[in-house]
Amino acid sequence: MLIAAILPLGLFLFPLWKITLEAPQYPTPLGMYIHINDFSDANPHDIKNINLMNHYVGMKYIPEAIPEFKIFPAGILITTVIGLIIAFKGNYKWFLYWFILMVALSSAGLYDFYIWEHDYGHNLDPKAIMKFTNPDGTQMGFQPPLFGSKDILNFRAHSYPRLGALFLGLGIASGLIAYLVGKKNKKTT
Repeated sequence: MLIAAILPLGLFLFPLWKITLEAPQYPTPLGMYIHINDFSDANPHDIKNINLMNHYVGMKYIPEAIPEFKIFPAGILITTVIGLIIAFKGNYKWFLYWFILMVALSSAGLYDFYIWEHDYGHNLDPKAIMKFTNPDGTQMGFQPPLFGSKDILNFRAHSYPRLGALFLGLGIASGLIAYLVGKKNKKTT
């Protein structure tokens, strides 16, 4: 359980997610990393170039900060402290509660990320220079996928977790394993 509580701190060292945009006019794909507390370029000036390109279709600029950049780090620190307290207290039943808490908070974080992407890709400026419509006449959205790859006009967008997400996932899984091992050990005594 001690390992489970510490592993999510890897989010402070490594990116959580990466979105990449490939297109013929960009020999080196554009990309950005999403960290627990900020965005960063995959290559120099990528976010600036993405913002310039997105401006033409009416998308908002990728901000330097979003409210989640204050909430998520605090959430990870609080759940780590809770996990450490539970680890040192040693009651295996609490390991399951921590696991459930982490799954719920991670699911809420993914949902928030999806909502942010949806708003970013669909809430377009009506005064945009370029307007694209779907075959049915509705305004085209430019939302990158939450997970996986997707074609958006002449771009191929990729969205995948990075090393920080792996640390988080391993921490959550370790909490479940700690619970199962604790439960098994309790039965044998």
